[in-house]
Amino acid sequence: MAIEFITSVASADKLLQTSYPEVAFVGRSNVGKSSIINLIADNKKLAKTSSTPGRTRLVNYFLVNNNYYLVDLPGYGYARANKSIKSTWDKLLDSYLTKSKNLKCVYLLLDIRHLPSQLDKQMVEYLYYNNIPIVFILTKADKLSKAQQNNNATKIANELGIPKANFIITSAEKKLGKDQIIADIINKISQ
Repeated sequence: MAIEFITSVASADKLLQTSYPEVAFVGRSNVGKSSIINLIADNKKLAKTSSTPGRTRLVNYFLVNNNYYLVDLPGYGYARANKSIKSTWDKLLDSYLTKSKNLKCVYLLLDIRHLPSQLDKQMVEYLYYNNIPIVFILTKADKLSKAQQNNNATKIANELGIPKANFIITSAEKKLGKDQIIADIINKISQ
C-alpha cells in the first residue's frame, strides 16, 4: 500500500476538493488517530504522533494508492486550548464534515479504557444528524486484557446504544485491527 502525505489545511477555505473518495478519522485529543493512520500505512513516521494532547490542529490529507484519501481531523476536547483556538478547530471540523463531497465514512475513535465522554456522544449525534456513516474504532486495546476489552466494549456499546459488533478493536502497538480497518475502508470507498 502506497500512502503519501499530501497537505495540511488550517482553514475551511483551503479544504481540498478532489474527485477521490475520502475516509476521515476523528476523536478526542490523544485517542490515537495518527497512530491508527500509521498502523494502516505500516509506517510509524507518516502521521505525527505525540503524547501531548491537542497536537493535531489541522486537517491532514494522505493519498492512498492514488485512489483515495485518509483524512486526519483535529482532535476535540483538548482542555488547555484557549476558546479562540477551540472555535477555529470546531469551524474547521464542521466545514470538513459538512462540505466534503466525497466523504464516504468517518471512523470515530474511542479509547477502550474509558466510557465515551459528553463530547464523544455529541460527535456521534452530530454525525447521525448529518447522515454521515460512522464506524467505531476502539483504540489502545493492548492496555487491557481480553476479558477487560470485552467488558469495556460492552459498556461503551451500552452507553452509545449501539451493538458491540459495530466496533473494530485496535492496538497500534500490537497491530490489532489493521486488516479489519483496511477491509472496511476498501468496502466504503467502493460504494
